Amino acid sequence: MIEIKNMSFKYAGQRSLVFDHFNLRIEENKIYGLLGKNGTGKSTLLYLVAGLLRPTSGSVCCDSVAPSERRAETLREMFLVPEEFELPAMTLKRYVELNAPFYPRFSQERLETCLRDFELDTDLQLQSLSMGQKKKVFMSFALATNTKLLLMDEPTNGLDIPSKSQFRKTVAQNMSDDQTVIISTHQVHDVEALLDHILMMSQRELLLNASVQEIMDKYVFEYRPVDDSRAVVYAEPTLQGNAVMALRQEGQAETQVNLELLFNAVANKRL
Repeated sequence: MIEIKNMSFKYAGQRSLVFDHFNLRIEENKIYGLLGKNGTGKSTLLYLVAGLLRPTSGSVCCDSVAPSERRAETLREMFLVPEEFELPAMTLKRYVELNAPFYPRFSQERLETCLRDFELDTDLQLQSLSMGQKKKVFMSFALATNTKLLLMDEPTNGLDIPSKSQFRKTVAQNMSDDQTVIISTHQVHDVEALLDHILMMSQRELLLNASVQEIMDKYVFEYRPVDDSRAVVYAEPTLQGNAVMALRQEGQAETQVNLELLFNAVANKRL
């Protein structure tokens, strides 16, 4: 669905490249986690995929079309939830009337379901909402557009702990079977139960590009006594003992991926 080939990019007035001959293929019908420290280009990559930025060289294509061409038939199949945004001073009803017609599969029923999950009414004045409430409304609208590609940049920033839990449930319950979602975040625990595939970035390059199942097949994540070092790839001390990422042995049960441990293992070049 998304093909990035030999893509380089830098912002005007800056000497250093954000991306240098970067390559990536995003397949359909998966939830991708785009992980990395602040300043590694995660948001820039989403804006390039959305067509809001143009590559300096190379190409970014969605279904063989460059999003930067801003074709209506391409844009109506993607939606970007940026980290920071403003909503206009109007009612939610009016906002939907103005924006929903651009998206051919927009679902009013899904919008109302998402708002209800977030404990929000449908009769809202957008300008009177808190930032957390605005984020919930915008994410609800994004899910209701039912676009083939949904991009979310730090979607859990500004949400309290119960809302983060509800965010995971709402996304999981309201995704379409033919939808691809890319979630950029550095708050890995907020999204780890959602993801099908993990992309980890450093400056200009991918450090890891693997499905969650591939990681679970190869590694286990568990707590062990300090003196248990069997097949350990990476470990960190905790009050419960060592948090361990280890090679999975034959016959050993799968464990849930600990994204924070995985990220630290990759960052410390243990993989």
